[in-house]
Amino acid sequence: MEQLLTTQFWLGLGTIIWVNIILSGDNAVVIALAARSLPPRQQKQAIFWGAGAAVVLRIVLTVVAVKLLEFPYLKLAGGAALLWIAVKLLIPEEDGDGEVQSSSHLIGAIKTILIADLVMSTDNVIAVAAAAKGSITLLVLGLIISIPLVVYGATMLMKLMERWPVIITLGAAILGWTAGEMAVTDPAISAWVNANLPWLESYYVAPAVGAALVVVVGKWLAGRSKPEKKED
Repeated sequence: MEQLLTTQFWLGLGTIIWVNIILSGDNAVVIALAARSLPPRQQKQAIFWGAGAAVVLRIVLTVVAVKLLEFPYLKLAGGAALLWIAVKLLIPEEDGDGEVQSSSHLIGAIKTILIADLVMSTDNVIAVAAAAKGSITLLVLGLIISIPLVVYGATMLMKLMERWPVIITLGAAILGWTAGEMAVTDPAISAWVNANLPWLESYYVAPAVGAALVVVVGKWLAGRSKPEKKED
């Protein structure tokens, strides 16, 4: 039985909630768009049931991911994927994504919400599975708390992130930290790391390098992606 009052538990829970909030903004917008053609009362029902089904699906997928990360080399692959997910957070997105198809029927809207969330949740699943560090209790609690918060507070969250971009940068750094921590604990290399380079994990060197790498590379790519101003 896990100790619910330990600092490590609460830090882990906070990380899962924070990471999921940072990565789920687009999912929340998709949910709102999918239900936009329904009458107001059915909109609330579609969001409630669609988000509820998405929570269950996300928990199942992430539990599977947590178990898969116990196999050799998958943490290394997951860490690399997580680094790229974190870097992409810092690169401005181009407009012009396909418009989400809405439905005038409650069941159709719920189906659209579920499918859209499934398609868009790969990054969330990888990040949350890494942050959970094998703890199913942390995983379930973190998703149950954060997904409804994202769904019902999407507009406010988007405005906060636009007003204070440092929130996004901090979220990306946390993902980079998690990726670094994840990589050095892969079963394929953890014994060698502990025997030859124990400071990588003991002194948080690998996590710190991951966080710094994400911020530096992300900011550099973001700067390159800005259109150059033409001189008159």
